[in-house]
Amino acid sequence: MSPRADGKRLLACVAAGLAMLALAPLCLGSGFQLGLMSQMCAMALFALSYNLLLGQTGMLSFGHAVYAGLGGYAVIHLLRGMDGGLFVFPTVLLPVAGGVAGAGFAALIGYPTTRRGGTSFAMISLAVGELVHAAAGMLPDWFGGEGGLAADRTAGPAFVVGLWPGWSLGPDLHVYYLTAAWTVAGALAIHALGRTPLLKLANAVRDNPQRVAFIGYDPHRVRYLMLTLSGFFAGVAGGLMALNLEIASADSLGALRSGAVLLAVVVGGSGLFLGPVAGAVVVTFFSVELSRHTGAWQLYLGLAFAAVVLALPGGLAGGIRDAARLVARGEFAHWLRARAGTIAGALIGIAGLSLAIELAYGRVHDAGGPGMVSWFGLALDPSAPLPWSAAGVLSVLGAAGLFLGRDRRRPVPSSERCDG
Repeated sequence: MSPRADGKRLLACVAAGLAMLALAPLCLGSGFQLGLMSQMCAMALFALSYNLLLGQTGMLSFGHAVYAGLGGYAVIHLLRGMDGGLFVFPTVLLPVAGGVAGAGFAALIGYPTTRRGGTSFAMISLAVGELVHAAAGMLPDWFGGEGGLAADRTAGPAFVVGLWPGWSLGPDLHVYYLTAAWTVAGALAIHALGRTPLLKLANAVRDNPQRVAFIGYDPHRVRYLMLTLSGFFAGVAGGLMALNLEIASADSLGALRSGAVLLAVVVGGSGLFLGPVAGAVVVTFFSVELSRHTGAWQLYLGLAFAAVVLALPGGLAGGIRDAARLVARGEFAHWLRARAGTIAGALIGIAGLSLAIELAYGRVHDAGGPGMVSWFGLALDPSAPLPWSAAGVLSVLGAAGLFLGRDRRRPVPSSERCDG
């Protein structure tokens, strides 16, 4: 594709994204939905920052939440300082302070930790993450202990004093637009960064660090710069999360948050720019929605993660790209018919597995009331044999459908393949 066509496609994507973000509040009728959209936007920027390490530089990190968490704490401390009358600062610029905090800590610990990539960096990042998380519990004056630190996001002026005095960050709608604006700005900055020689060097370090060193560049320095840049964007995302929730806690520094962003990037697909965005939206939505309907939501997320890794190595974005290629060639209907049995078996098996999980969870935790569980609006007794029999039948039928669909599926000619 020519650079001009690529530029037109980028402009079309940016215009569509801006229109969707601007018009989304018209379709959302509650503060909860606006808050969910704000969390999705902040998580999308967080995932893009993580992909600078994983997808672009090949650096697997288990402690990336530290940079976002420290960015959130920086924003909360600044809000508390403004609330105490120590200084005045435009609230809309506080995410930049979060980015500076994230980049500062990354620059502080990055030089020794990025001397090696691969497994060594992954283990070191895990150790640093756990160290900072433990320190948060031992320094309650800085981190607020287990309860965290809270602040009022309306403590200071939204803009420069005297500019739009009637506009504040009190309403959820204003916070959403601020979060969306910073997310778009950060995404565009990361996309522009991808056109620089530094990102080309980062890709080379990911693929062959020895050759990069042979031609005269230092892979250690490249990894260090990428970690610092990634820490900045993660700190901005953490600042946006803190403004949205008006609290920063030690949980935002822990391994669970780092695992969530890793899950988002892998599910969405680290090989495409919008893959982490898609993964962040899906993971955030299902984390919030599933947690409202079932206590086993983390198990479902883990199973979905395994399914995406096995069935869609390129992530959701890669699967959508391949499907679009089939549609463009007019082969999607044929591809779908060839795999109808497999898809039907998978759906039936998922229903059976879901029913078994809910019955098991209800039996152990008494979810949904005394001895009853709710499954798609049905009240079921987990101690009765009939629901368990139904779960077993659905699971067996699903497995049979997968097996028969795999055996009967014709080999796909090279013209139908969408992986290259």
